[in-house]
Amino acid sequence: MGTVAQVTQAQDQKARQILDAMSKKYQAYKVFRANFNQTLENTSSKMKENVEGEITVMGNKFRLKTEDQEIINNGNTIWTYIKSENEVNISENDPDDEGMTPNKIFTMYKKGYKSAYVEEAKVDGELCDVIELAPEDRNDPVFKVRLNISKKDKSLKSWTMFRNNGNRYTYTITNFNPNPASVDNNYFAFDKSKFKGVKVIDLR
Repeated sequence: MGTVAQVTQAQDQKARQILDAMSKKYQAYKVFRANFNQTLENTSSKMKENVEGEITVMGNKFRLKTEDQEIINNGNTIWTYIKSENEVNISENDPDDEGMTPNKIFTMYKKGYKSAYVEEAKVDGELCDVIELAPEDRNDPVFKVRLNISKKDKSLKSWTMFRNNGNRYTYTITNFNPNPASVDNNYFAFDKSKFKGVKVIDLR
């Protein structure tokens, strides 16, 4: 049994080293922008939905765009703009909220998760290290996160979140732009003047 425990510990250590290298890579960027595909699947209900989006991250700020909505978080305030309704909901950002924001994927393993090295696998033709995270909180609606990290440059190629309700969300990065020149702090705030006739609902 000792040998199995040692192997598991070694694998966990390997997972942590890879995750640290991946996290360091992204935290070194002042800002980055990524295009992604999100696939939602539920095998029991035979549901499959695809959404394309773009996310821009600067530290604890992010702006997420999809066809239906935009979510802007400046670290203190969250604006959720729903295009079909021309409506924006404003709420306070809670850093302790356990909800997973898109910029957390690069650092979430550091607190509240156990990591395990699974295998090497080819993902879209590129050799990746496959690592799984499991939350220490058994009540977490996400019971597993599987990450595919490039062996070549430690970039995060894709990740899948497995939820207790049977839903499985897979995010695949299709384009990555480090340090885009056009982004400043103003980009991470909702500018009402650019959304004519927008209905504002302040939930703070």
